[in-house]
Amino acid sequence: MASRGNKRPSVTNGYDNLGVLSRVSRSVSDSQLVQRAKSTASDAAFVSQKLLRSTGKAAWIAGTTFLILVVPLIIEMDREQQFNELEMQQASLLGAPATASPK
Repeated sequence: MASRGNKRPSVTNGYDNLGVLSRVSRSVSDSQLVQRAKSTASDAAFVSQKLLRSTGKAAWIAGTTFLILVVPLIIEMDREQQFNELEMQQASLLGAPATASPK
């Protein structure tokens, strides 16, 4: 007759060969709260990726619009200011009273 010894009966829940820490870890990772948190994190990542992409497009549009419309205006205003300064300098050298031209 074979002796049974002091063996515990086996549990048939799929965690037979796992230690206590592994069983607790698996039960926590299988919980509803963890699954919901993972889903929420995934949704947040998706939304932030979409937001980043649309922000990049908006920045590109704003940057190119600035280069096309505003930079030439700034250059032209600087040119006109330099021209007015040159006229005032020439007028002062020739002895005419320096007057600012009305705009």
